[in-house]
Amino acid sequence: MPHAVTRGGRARLAGRAPRLLTALGPFFVKAGQLLSTRRDLVPEHWCDALGELADEVRPPGRAAVARTLAEAGFADAFAEFDWEPVACGSIASVHRARLADGTEVAVKVQRHGIRPVLEADLRLALLGVRAGRVMPGMRDLPAEEMIGQLGGAVLHQLDFTAERDSLVALRANFSDHTELRIPAPVDGLCGPTVLTMEFVRDLGRFRPLGMTMARRQEVVRDVLKAVYRMLFVDGVVHCDLHPGNLCLDGEGRVVVLDAGFVVKLPDAVRRSFAGFFLNMAQGNGPRCADIVLDSAARLPGDLDREGFRTAVTELVDEVAGALSKDFDLGAFAPRLFKLQRDFGVFAAAEFAFPLLSLLVLEGMIKEFDSEVDFQAEAVPVLMASFAKDVQVDAERRARAESGEQAA
Repeated sequence: MPHAVTRGGRARLAGRAPRLLTALGPFFVKAGQLLSTRRDLVPEHWCDALGELADEVRPPGRAAVARTLAEAGFADAFAEFDWEPVACGSIASVHRARLADGTEVAVKVQRHGIRPVLEADLRLALLGVRAGRVMPGMRDLPAEEMIGQLGGAVLHQLDFTAERDSLVALRANFSDHTELRIPAPVDGLCGPTVLTMEFVRDLGRFRPLGMTMARRQEVVRDVLKAVYRMLFVDGVVHCDLHPGNLCLDGEGRVVVLDAGFVVKLPDAVRRSFAGFFLNMAQGNGPRCADIVLDSAARLPGDLDREGFRTAVTELVDEVAGALSKDFDLGAFAPRLFKLQRDFGVFAAAEFAFPLLSLLVLEGMIKEFDSEVDFQAEAVPVLMASFAKDVQVDAERRARAESGEQAA
């Protein structure tokens, strides 16, 4: 009975968390939203509760928006500007505007004064977790590292210059992918607090309503190929592909919005990520376990390495025994995450966030085609990734050898 009461108390505390974080301020809301995806670190009931968090904020006043535009040097940049935002969040609002030549654009304007607020909130959160070390059960949690990861991700979203660069990189990587649309930034009208992009008309929700099954399957393949390419080939990964950032335009093309949370995977991490999925498809559990351990941000000093390898191997063996089309990332990932929590394995952010973005995407994809074969769609991209890496490695060795000969 005491155990049940304790568990019930935890559930009630988790249920109150969204209201508490909303009261604490915008950093805690954004951090809570990100933390809700970290099922490798946080129990399921907490993730479910934090997933209810929303940016319930009032749109900024005209004076505040005008001040940000003026400070960025764009006070007179637009022939027309709609002060009523088409979208609004805790960090920025998005406005429709028109350039002097008649071009319609979308202007993302950072909330005036939001950076010092978020930075102060981050300092407060770090103080809180440091003080919490004295509490039973908190000493072994990587709470400070967790807050550091979340804080870094939140503050990075304040750099609209970085978001512009991410849009440019994504557009370059998918220049030959005609079924995927990524808004183009407008040169000369972007800065750290203002981002001007092409305005995409007739955006619809990423839903399969009214589509034939053939068209649904086309959309699924387009999205999966794009995401797998980000993960396994290019290493530039949009980690915020929730229903608000995936849309369909009037022609039925998939539109990717909001590149504020894009992770550039170090090459070694990209290769590890691809290796994990390929070895999982091949049923090589020990190698999957080693990849998770090698890529971890932190391992406990008393880690039972062989126990972890055995547990992961049993999980991968179970998955590998199923038909490819029956593979369910939504069932596999929580079990892997629970193993990581049980053994104290703290995943690096650049490894965890892309995997978790894929997990979020899976639910949306299955609305279009519940029979989609995720592994079958992934394998050709994985093969292309490894072929590219073999070629890059061969060229690198050839350059090194020619340099040695010249010396």
